[in-house]
Amino acid sequence: MSSTSKPTSSENIVAQKFDRCLADLIVKSGVGFSAGVIASVILFRRRGWPVALGTGFGAGMAYADCDRSFNPARIPGTRIIPYSEAKKEGSS
Repeated sequence: MSSTSKPTSSENIVAQKFDRCLADLIVKSGVGFSAGVIASVILFRRRGWPVALGTGFGAGMAYADCDRSFNPARIPGTRIIPYSEAKKEGSS
């Protein structure tokens, strides 16, 4: 095998991010569903709304993580440097 790594295409990078987001959605929605079922049985006399609320919270958390994965500019504290400004700093 050669020691140089093969460049990955942008299509593969997007596919990997999408797969990670889908797996995250399944896991977090499942955890929220489970927490909702437990809360419904123990605290709320078998009502349906804690299950829906827990599932929605899990899906919302997965959506937020996926949004940050595809758009890193939305991460708090991130600063986007314009190309012209970066070029000036690099040539100094």
